[in-house]
Amino acid sequence: MTAIHQLVAGYANGDAISNEARMLRTVFRSWGCNAEIFCDPAATTPALRRDALPPGILNDGLQPNDIVLLHLSMGCDANLLFKKLPCRKVIIYHNITPAHYFKAVNPATAHRLELGRSHLKALAGCAEINLADSRFNAAEMSSAGYSNVSVFPLMLDMSAIRTAPDRRMLGRLAGSRHILFVGRCAPNKRIEDLVSLTMWLRTAVDPAIRLLHAGSWAGTESYYSLVRAKARETGVDTALFTGSVTQAQLSACFHSAELFVCMSEHEGFCIPVLESMMQDVPVMAYAAGAVPETMDGAGVLFHKKDFAAVAEMAAEIMTNNKLRDSLLAKQRARVERYFNRNLAAELQMLLAPLLNNAGIHISATHNQR
Repeated sequence: MTAIHQLVAGYANGDAISNEARMLRTVFRSWGCNAEIFCDPAATTPALRRDALPPGILNDGLQPNDIVLLHLSMGCDANLLFKKLPCRKVIIYHNITPAHYFKAVNPATAHRLELGRSHLKALAGCAEINLADSRFNAAEMSSAGYSNVSVFPLMLDMSAIRTAPDRRMLGRLAGSRHILFVGRCAPNKRIEDLVSLTMWLRTAVDPAIRLLHAGSWAGTESYYSLVRAKARETGVDTALFTGSVTQAQLSACFHSAELFVCMSEHEGFCIPVLESMMQDVPVMAYAAGAVPETMDGAGVLFHKKDFAAVAEMAAEIMTNNKLRDSLLAKQRARVERYFNRNLAAELQMLLAPLLNNAGIHISATHNQR
């Protein structure tokens, strides 16, 4: 049986790349292939250690026509292992956050990011097929020396996104008007800018408006402390930072939000934008990185962090039902465009040169829905 294995730098629940790796594993197995996910046990959460294999055994029994797909997102030993494997190779580039965001917050993470940038250049020409999950990321690959880069967007698990809201979390959030952001509490996400925006909204619109941030601060505790301090100093003391949440708790956050706002300065895709649209939450986002193409004409993009102007638009969305309905209609159309794509079939076409060579003939593929 031909194998299509995947290598990831980290493996955790709630992580976008890990989620996609599981989705792709299901697709590869539906093609009749042996498919496993490989990740360093030290970078795998304990709950998932039985779901991933150590990269050190990947070479065992690997055949020349087998395929290994590397999810490139950070510097790690798996990248170097990948280069030496005696098989057919594919890279999916998920972008690497610029290291300068983390140098003062987590030097070890900054080092892995710098290492990742060097690995991105070192792996150019290594794989037969090069993929990126956005045009923004594809441009970075091309600049790093990759040729014939194709765009293959992230696959999302709709069953997880449709999880019913956690009732206890709904009760915890009741009674407030929430401005929501979902994502790691990391410097490139600019959570402090969300604090500033909330301050404007509480002053100009409604003092009951509360910032709600769902995302882990593990490894960025010092940055989280600075954000909390700014919230206290600016009167945004009711801000709720949930930390890591379950899918049901995340659904409750979306259910309780009036508006999703992204102030991030660096995104290779930004799944929470799509998740918000799927949950019928109006989206406003700073036009950085791949965010404009993920928005794809829906929601509201702003190109300058003029907090007064952004707050004025946010207030209009929150109070003008006609405008809100119009935005939601465009967001639903964007979601339909995304999920009407048969990404499994698209991936089959992209991998066709390797699949045909390995004698893999697929009669049918399934839609990501």
